Amino acid sequence: MSKVKVAVIGCGSISRFRHIPEYADNPNVELVAFVDVVPERSQQYAEKYGAKAYTDYKQMLELEKPHAVSVNLPNALHAPVAIDVANAGAHVLVEKPMAATEEEALAMIEAAKNNNVFLMVGHNQRLMPPHVKAKEILETGVLGRVLTFRTSFGHPGPEGWSVDGRNSWFFNKEEAVMGAMGDLGVHKSDLIRYLLNDEVSEVGAFIGTLHKDGTEVDDNATCLLRMKSGAIGSLVASWTYYKGEDNSTLLWCENGVMKIGTHPDDQVIVELRNGSVEKYKVGAISTNDKQESSGVIDAFIDSIVTGNPPSISGEEGLKSLKVILAAFESQATGQIIKL
Repeated sequence: MSKVKVAVIGCGSISRFRHIPEYADNPNVELVAFVDVVPERSQQYAEKYGAKAYTDYKQMLELEKPHAVSVNLPNALHAPVAIDVANAGAHVLVEKPMAATEEEALAMIEAAKNNNVFLMVGHNQRLMPPHVKAKEILETGVLGRVLTFRTSFGHPGPEGWSVDGRNSWFFNKEEAVMGAMGDLGVHKSDLIRYLLNDEVSEVGAFIGTLHKDGTEVDDNATCLLRMKSGAIGSLVASWTYYKGEDNSTLLWCENGVMKIGTHPDDQVIVELRNGSVEKYKVGAISTNDKQESSGVIDAFIDSIVTGNPPSISGEEGLKSLKVILAAFESQATGQIIKL
C-alpha cells in the first residue's frame, strides 16, 4: 500500500520523544499534520517534516483526512478526541490511560468498531525488551506458577518531563483526572496482566497526594492485587522517587524468582531453587532520562499495513484501566473492590 498518512494531535513531550521520531523513522509513514493549541509547537514539527500545522484538530481531520492519528492530549480529552478521529475514518493510537471512565472507554471501542478502524492504546511496557523476554521465559514453564509479585513505577514527577514543567496539565485535576496512577500505575496494571496472562480479580489501595503541593491529583499509590489465578502482589506508582527512578518487577514463582529491571546491565535475572542463575542482557527499559524506542508506533503502523488488529487493543486498554479505577474506588470507600 502507499504510505500511511499520519497526524499527531498534541505536541508535548510524549510526541517529541516518542511518537514523532518513531513515525519519522518508519518507512511506511508520511507525517502530514501536527495539531497543538500552542501554534509554535505544531509549527516547528510541520516545518521539519514538510507537513501542515493546525490549532484545531477538527479542521485538520476535515482538510487532511489522515489514515491514522496519535491522540497525545490531557487524559480528559482522550475519549472525545479519539471518538472524533474514529468517526472521521482514521485509525486511532491513544496514549494511556485510554480514558477517564469505563463508559468513555466503551464509547471509544464502539466508535472504532462502527467505523471499521483500529483503536490501539500506548501501553509501551509490553513492548520493552526486558518484558518481552520475561514473558517468553514465563511461557516455557521453567519457573512454574507465579505465586506473588511486586511491580513498581516511580520517578520524580512530570514537572521534569512535561513541556510546561510545574504548570503542566498533569497537575490540573480537571484535565488530568488522575495523577501518578494514570501516568504510571496503569502501565503496571497492564504489564502484570500481560506477563501473567491473567486478570485482576480484587484490588485494595492507598492513594494520596503526599508531596506535590498545590495539586489535587495523586502523587503516590500502593495497591494490593489478587489475580484470578490466586496470585497476590503489590503495585506501586509514585511521583516522589526523587533519587532513583524505579521501573522494576519481581515475580516469585514455584521454582524460583524472576527479577526484571533490577540491574543496570542484566535486565532479566532468573534464580531457580536448584541454585542455577541465568542473566539476560536484552536492552534497557525506556526512562524519562534515557529514551529508547517504545515499539508502540511500529506495532500500530504494522497493524494498519497488514490489516491485523493491534494486540494492545481498546479492549485491553479498558481491562488495565478498570484496575486503576477500582483502586480509586478502594481508596474512596476503604473496601476491597472485586472486578
